[in-house]
Formats: sequence, structure tokens, C-alpha cells
Amino acid sequence: MNILEKLGLAPKKRRGAPVIGEKKKEQEKASSLSHNNYIQALVLLGFLVVLIFSVPHASFKEPINYNVGEPWRAEDLTAPFTFPIQKSSEQIEKERQTIRETTPPIFHTDDNAKVEIQATLDSLFQQMKPLAESYKQWQTAKENNQNASRDSIRFNRIKNQAPIQLPDKSWEILIENYYALQNNSPAVNNSGDQFTAVNLEKQLNNLTNEMLNDGIISITKNELSNDEITVRDLRNRTEQTLNLVNVRDMPEAREYAKYRISRNFYEELANVATQIVNRVIQPNLIYNKNETQQRIEEAMADISTSKGAVAQGQVIIRRGDIVTEKKYNMLQSLAKARAQNASTTELWLRYGGDILVIMAILTIFFFYLYLYRRHIFSNNAMLLLVVIAMSLICVGSSIVYEIENISPYIVPVAVAPIILTIIFDSRVGLLATFTLALLTGLINGNNFEYITATTVACSLGLFSVRDIKKRSQFFFTTPGIVFTAYAVVILGFNMTSFNGLGPLLNELFYVGINAIFILFTYPLILLFEKTFKVTTDFTLIELSDTNLPLLKQLMTKAPGTFHHSLQVSNLAEAAAGAIRANALLCRVGGLYHDIGKMENPGYFTENQTEANEHDKLKPRMSALVIKAHVSNGVKLAEEEGLPDVVIDFIKTHHGTSLIKFFWDKAKKQADEDKKEIREEDFRYDGPLPQSKETGILLLADCIEASSRAMKDPNYQKLENLIDKMVDDRVNEGQLSKTPLTFQDIHAIKETFLNILVGIYHSRVEYPDDEEKEEAKKTGVKELPSADSDEEIPKHPEAPESPPPVDEYYNS
Repeated sequence: MNILEKLGLAPKKRRGAPVIGEKKKEQEKASSLSHNNYIQALVLLGFLVVLIFSVPHASFKEPINYNVGEPWRAEDLTAPFTFPIQKSSEQIEKERQTIRETTPPIFHTDDNAKVEIQATLDSLFQQMKPLAESYKQWQTAKENNQNASRDSIRFNRIKNQAPIQLPDKSWEILIENYYALQNNSPAVNNSGDQFTAVNLEKQLNNLTNEMLNDGIISITKNELSNDEITVRDLRNRTEQTLNLVNVRDMPEAREYAKYRISRNFYEELANVATQIVNRVIQPNLIYNKNETQQRIEEAMADISTSKGAVAQGQVIIRRGDIVTEKKYNMLQSLAKARAQNASTTELWLRYGGDILVIMAILTIFFFYLYLYRRHIFSNNAMLLLVVIAMSLICVGSSIVYEIENISPYIVPVAVAPIILTIIFDSRVGLLATFTLALLTGLINGNNFEYITATTVACSLGLFSVRDIKKRSQFFFTTPGIVFTAYAVVILGFNMTSFNGLGPLLNELFYVGINAIFILFTYPLILLFEKTFKVTTDFTLIELSDTNLPLLKQLMTKAPGTFHHSLQVSNLAEAAAGAIRANALLCRVGGLYHDIGKMENPGYFTENQTEANEHDKLKPRMSALVIKAHVSNGVKLAEEEGLPDVVIDFIKTHHGTSLIKFFWDKAKKQADEDKKEIREEDFRYDGPLPQSKETGILLLADCIEASSRAMKDPNYQKLENLIDKMVDDRVNEGQLSKTPLTFQDIHAIKETFLNILVGIYHSRVEYPDDEEKEEAKKTGVKELPSADSDEEIPKHPEAPESPPPVDEYYNS
């Protein structure tokens, strides 16, 4: 194994990995798709089509917003042609409900019911003779002390073959009545009382025929809302209407039978007769739900949608008149009449006007993206993200507009600007707010009040998430701000138009639902993050947790590097805040920028304890090891799935700087050996940082490492160090591709100096006491206490710890 393989720098072969040429082709293909002009045009055209279809196709509202109770602020309006006055939806629904309640339900006669009841009763009483005989034989055998089991079995077999089942006591009463009727003699009940036998079969037949002739319906009367029913006899092709009082449902039929039987029979026989009737009775008027519903629908189809008409030239409303319910209905009727009577030319003119207005609104938004946010406009994935977010709101507004009696304020327009603000920046979100307010206002009939309220509420809502740090902002702060802004604007318009409290509370109710819908922004952002591979502050907040496995691994394998990363992240975060860059991104970049040092932690000074591993290597090999921590970090970050914006910090945190210590060492050896060396072998591979944040981290990294290598740092030394390090990076061109200005660099220097001075502040010297004096005399040095700020002194012969190896070139 050679030294490259030992240090993990030799190229590794991966099974199934694509060759370099194929990988390059795949990257070029992906790049071409994300920047393909045809796809870009298709995305923009698709957005335009969505908006065209979102605008109501046949809406001819007056060019003024009006509500019941408000004064008419336009000129006098006269009828351009004669048109019918349409009934309101409430009136039509009321008439429909009346039809539902007054249409008699339809029942069909069931002639088989009487036949089945008659057959059951005949079968029951035909079995009475064999049943009575078997019962008599059984009882006689029992009285003579004979084996009565055979007679008992025969009796039970005949009893079980009966069409209905009764208790044993009931069978005994029926048998006693049967014998008394056959012998034309009085019967004796169980108590020894005599009673008159009854022709039960005949009377039950008469009773059931009577109830069937009156009619027994198949559903309970509680299920009917009408006092009449329609009875159809399909066999005789007749139909009649019956009052519900003259028919019975099943519970009423059983109660009536019980009442009649109790008046004609003695108590025990009456109970048996009631049991028989309850088992055999069945309805003969069957409810037909389908035909009933069909009759109701036919009646509803005949409902007239109009009530009267307005003649051509008739004044509908005058300027200053209050819009009453009647006037409002006339205005709505005029709009519907215009839509129905509109010619093809008028429809095309309307569509053309809508398209022109939509294109004018979109031109402002997309020109802004093209001129000032080119990275969004030229990236098809990001452009599609913007289009989808805005399309959801426009389509939602279109759907709500078509639903009557629902306010447009229920649509959470603020969701899209908030998403765009979190993913991109507040300026994109603000322009999206203006664009969506105009588009949704156009969808809702050029509603000026809606446009104003939406613009104010969405603008304040997105400002509340510019620097989002906690999820509670989504669940409390932002919905509260959106609701309050909407409420204030709606209240203002309500006061100027003298509306009552009712309309105001109605609008506020829908605004409250709108604010609740803001809660769906959080899962939508997560969905957009996963779909379009973007990184938001939520992801950065999660990545800044030092308890994550990758940072835990860094702390375990390379504790010195972990501490260095923490200091760099603090410096970078503070500097970014000073120049209004993304401080959170700088913090996360600082935490992960040196994770590649976990591959060979012992070759970096902050992790060394005693021996220096570079003493065993040549300068060029040492430089190769130092440089490798960048590529190793990129590889590890990609395996862990870190976002590209974080990987950029790993790639660029050294730029193309020279590893000066090993370069100088190599030059000395080359002069002695008279060999030539290449400066490129001792420079980092880059690339150069291209954003403010990556530029800040490059400066924070080298300054933090160099400051730790200083002896007795003080304010002047730190200031000189910072000036020299920053100036060297600027002169080398390491920041040439970043948008950092000289004013930014000056602010960054001051921030670094203030923080480092705070870290390396001078310590308080405590006077020696008698014990310390005694310790000096004896040659024993006392260690400081655990809670003291005093540093532990080194042994006189202990060597000075060298500065970080990867920053030797800064000395």
C-alpha cells in the first residue's frame, strides 16, 4: 500500500459508477433541461393559459363593486334591453324545499300480501286437528303412567312444522279452544274457569282483511313529511291519493289488532291471537323511493327562475340610491341576461380584454425576474416553482368565485408570497403580492376593495417571515398579522360605505378561515423543498443543530476542528449580520466547511497532541493531504445529502489560496536539491467564492486559525492581523467574484475585531499570597482553581504549539 492509499487520497473504483465522460454528459443534459429556452417558454405559456381559464368566462358585472346596504356610486343605470328578473338562489331553494315537503310519496299495492297472510292462517289452523290429537294421546299416556316419549316426540314434530312458532302455553290454549269449539261446549282454562269457545280462524281472517283493505304502508309515518300519499295499482292501472290518517304503518297495525282482539276474546286467548297476528301481518302498500324522487325532480324542473321583467329604458338604480335586496337582484339579473344574450363577438372581445390585462400584469412580474432575479428566470425549475405557487392561488380564487355566498377573502393569497419570500427573498415575494392581488382582483370582478386588502395583508404577512427563526411564526405571528391587516382594511371600507355590522362580521369570518389556511404554508414549503431541491431557512435551522450525527462525528473524530468550526461559524454569522447577508447560511456553512478533515484528522494542527505527522512527509505530499480535506468534505457532504448551498462553502472556503508554509519549505528543499517545483501543486483547487456568504466564510476561516496561533494577542495585534489577512485575500483576487464592496469588507473587519478582542481579552492578575511564595521557594507551582480564568502554565521545556498546518501560509 503506497502513501496515497494510506492517506485515503488514491482514486477509488466504485462498482457501477459512471465513467467521467458519461457523468459529464449527464450533468450537461440536466443543465440543458434546466436552462432550455423552449421549456421556459412552455412554462410561461402554461401559466398564461391557467390564468385565462381562471377568469370567469361569462361574467358581465357592472364596473363597480356593490353590496346590499351600500350607496350606488356610479351613474344612473337604465335597462339596455328587456330582461327577466331572476329569483334569488334562496327563493329557488325555498320553492324546492316546499316541493320536497308537499309532494305525496308514491306507494305500490302488493296483492300478494293478502294471499300470503291467508295461506299462513289456513296452514296454521289446518294443523290444529293433528296437533290436538297428538296432544291428547300424549296427555292420556301420561295419566295412565305409560311411556309417553313417543307421543311427546310426535306432538313436538307436528308443532315444529307449523308455519309460525308459538310458546308451549299458547299452543295449549289453542288446543283447548279447538276442542271446545269442536264439541260445542265451554272450555276450561288453567285456573278452572269456564269460557266460550271462539272461531279464531274466522275472526283473524276478518281482522287481517279489514286492515289490508284500509292499507298498511311499508315505512313508518315518522319518515313522511306529507299528509297524503299516492297509491298506484299496477295491475288495474289506477292511482289514488289517500290521507295518511286512513292508512296504518306496521306499529299502528299491530296496536289496532291488539285492541280489536282484546275486546272480542278472553285475556289468555287474546294474547295468543295477538301473537299470531304479529307474526303473519305484513304491509300491502310498498314505498317506491325512485318514483317518488322522479316526481319531485319533475316538479322542480317546472320551477320558474324569474319573477317579472324590467322593460328596456327603465331606470334600475340612480346614483346615490341604497342598494336594496330588490335592486341587488335586478343588477344580478341584468348581468345574467347580458351573459346569456352576449354574441360571439362580445364574448371574444371580453376574452381579448382579459388576456391583454393579464399579459400586462404578468409582464411587470416576469420583467422584474428577468432584470433583477436572473437566476430564477433562467432556471426552469425555479421558474416552474414560482408559477405553481401562483397558479394554486389563482385557480383557488376562480373556484371560490363560482360558488355563491362565499366571500373571496377565504382564499389564502398570502401563502404564495410567503413561500416565495422564504425560498428566494422578500422582494420577489412583494412583487408576487402585487401581481396576485391584481390577478385575483380581476377574477373577482375588478374588486378594488379586495385588491387593496389583499395587497396590505400579504405584504405585511411576508415581511413577518423575512428572518424566520421559529416555527411558531407560522402558527401564531404570521396568521395573526394577516388577519389583523385584512380586518383593518375591511373595517375602513365598511365605515366609508356605511355598511352594517352584519356584512363586516361575515367578511371577518372568512378572513379568519383565510388566516387558518396560512398554517398549510409550512407543509407546502417542505413539499417544494423536496420536489425542487431548494434550501430554505427551515432546512438551515435544522442543519445548525450540533447534535446532528455528522457534527457529532466531527466532534468525536476531530475535536479541534469542531471547535474551530464553531468559532468560524460565530465569526461568519456576526459578519453576515453586519452587512445584511444571510447570517443563518453563514453559520451553517461554518459548521460544515471542514468536515473533510475527519478523513485524516491527525494531519491538522488543531487535532494534534504531540507528534506532527507532516514530519514524515515531503512538502508536496503534505500539501496534497491538506488540499484533500476540501474534496473529502465535498464527497462526505454529498453522501450525507447536504444542500448544494452548504457544499459551496466546503468547495470555496480556501478559494485558490497558496499553502504558503509548505510552498516555502518546498522551495528551500528544491534550492538545496536544485529541482524545479510547481506553484499549482501547492494551491487549493478552488473554485473562488461567488457569494457574499462564501466570501465571508473564507475570511473568517483564515483569520480564526491565524488568531489562535498568535502569542499574547491584544487589540493592536488582532487589528493588524485582520487587516493583513483580509488585504492579502483581496490582493490575491480570492474575493473577485463575490459582490462584496469595500464598505462591506470594512464592516466585516470591524466585526471580526470586536469578536476576537472579546475572545482573547486580557486576564486579571491576582497578587501572590503566602502559599504561592512558599511554592516558589520550594519549586512547586500551584495550579489555578477550577473556577478561575487563569491559564494553566506550560512546563518550561515544553515546546510552543504550532499554528494550524492548513494556515501556515498566513504566517
